[in-house]
Amino acid sequence: MKFKLGARGRIGLAVFAAAVLMAGCGGELPILSQIKEPQAFTKAESMILVATERNCYEQLYTDQIWGTVLPGGQTFEDYLLDQVKDFLQDMRQINNMAQENGIVIDSAEKEELRRLSEEYYNGLTADDIAYMGIGEEDVRTVYEAYFLANETVQTMTESLNLEVSDSEAKVVDLQRITLSDSETAQEVLSLVTGENGDFEGTAKEYSEDSVIDIQIGRGEKSQSVEDTVFALTVGQISPVVEDGGKYYIFKCVNDYNQEATQARKEIIYQQRKEDAFYQIYEEYKAANPVVFDDSIWQEIAISKDDKTTTTNFFQLYQEYFPE
Repeated sequence: MKFKLGARGRIGLAVFAAAVLMAGCGGELPILSQIKEPQAFTKAESMILVATERNCYEQLYTDQIWGTVLPGGQTFEDYLLDQVKDFLQDMRQINNMAQENGIVIDSAEKEELRRLSEEYYNGLTADDIAYMGIGEEDVRTVYEAYFLANETVQTMTESLNLEVSDSEAKVVDLQRITLSDSETAQEVLSLVTGENGDFEGTAKEYSEDSVIDIQIGRGEKSQSVEDTVFALTVGQISPVVEDGGKYYIFKCVNDYNQEATQARKEIIYQQRKEDAFYQIYEEYKAANPVVFDDSIWQEIAISKDDKTTTTNFFQLYQEYFPE
């Protein structure tokens, strides 16, 4: 499992989930027992992730995204900077947890991280380096912190029983007919279950949804749909099932898709791991409050005129440390 940034796959804290990302700054005064640190990371180190996320979003949505005002009146630039800041502060806090639990980076890992940092830095343009204001040592600092955060997640959850059974993750392959009218649905059911019934042909003619071939995994649909489709064997056709104002007829094509089930097992396992670590981390934060100095973030802004294009900080990490 990777300690991740953001809310859209790569930018949505997989470890901390949306609740942490969306929290932003509470604006509350620290209590006297809280520790104050200068910053989670220096401005140069922080700019590595600012540039990465800035450029990824611009690739997805074009430079028209800069200046967009979100519900509540916050600009997208400020929203994104808040997410990066929160991520870096969480990463520093997890590094503190690592230190307290004796979790360290060994010499072989340090060398691999040095090579990774060198490759990333050497791949930057002069404009990238000028925009971020970084040297290779800044890159290595952030990569080492990110690696240590991932190691901490793994170490703190490895003894937990998070096993996922085939039954919990089971995926089936189906064909589906979608209709809006109950009476029509019953008539179509008679067609597909009658002598010489042609489910696929009838689906193409009558279904209101052009997507006929589907997969369904445990927990993905309503209970009524799930109870129906997971009771089917290969070749069986279901009765009409009402769900959300629509009427469905299903035909089972494969009552156990082994490859898809294994993939879903991994997704469920990772989610359990994230949830487990989130609980551990929240308890640690409550017992070890830290207030970071946010002053450097007043100096950072995002503009469509920024001269930077780098996007591969996390992609390169994944290549060096797949899982």
